[in-house]
Amino acid sequence: MKRAGEGEGERVAKWLAHAGVASRREAERLIAEGRVAVNGRRLADPAVLIEPGDVVLVDGVPVAPPGRPRLFRYHKPRGLLVTARDPQGRPTIFDRLPPELPRVVSVGRLDMDSEGLLLLTTDGELARRLEHPENGWVRRYRVRVHGHPDERKLATLREGIVIDGMRYGPIEAGLDALKGANAWLTVSLREGKNREVRRVLDHLGYPVLRLIRVAFGPFQLGDLPRGAVAEVPAKVMREQLGPDVLATSRRRRAPAGTGAGG
Repeated sequence: MKRAGEGEGERVAKWLAHAGVASRREAERLIAEGRVAVNGRRLADPAVLIEPGDVVLVDGVPVAPPGRPRLFRYHKPRGLLVTARDPQGRPTIFDRLPPELPRVVSVGRLDMDSEGLLLLTTDGELARRLEHPENGWVRRYRVRVHGHPDERKLATLREGIVIDGMRYGPIEAGLDALKGANAWLTVSLREGKNREVRRVLDHLGYPVLRLIRVAFGPFQLGDLPRGAVAEVPAKVMREQLGPDVLATSRRRRAPAGTGAGG
């Protein structure tokens, strides 16, 4: 094994992220906990370089080398956590995903009570890139709230809002329909802080009863059934994310002499 600066290769945490094991930060935590081994030797150093032919194990399970990044749309149901493991034993999306799906990580989060579009990818580095705020991607939601929202109040959200010292960026919120004591809104934002929609609307006096994400950037929920997964074609990935999204992985794979991954 080589360390960074001693030759070519890819840092083990980055390699694990590209392989879809976890984000780079989470991979570094796995290494620190002694759960990663390379060529039979348990790692303690995240600066180790992975080269073609190295055998990498996480918790004793071999990890396949990174292949072509793949991206999936998933219709997350309510009642599932977006996490690999829950100490309380609550159900997670990874308990319910189709068994034929490759190892994936989520692009961002939806809380347990929220539903709708969640992007999944085989490449943790791609996940990090897609969820980064600098993309400026709009997250759009259909939201049912209790009460009859004042449209003038909703309009003030376009300038952003501060709640308990936390600043939330501009939010577009429009009234779609009134049904009895409740209302449906369309809410669009670009930041996506933790439970942002719920906190902001609750602050205005309109508690959220149901929250459905219908779009994440250029990707739409559409008519994808609840609990279903659909792969985003490579052609669409290139169109929406740029031609390098697949070319990068091909360059990364080239020294190993392998065929198309995925």
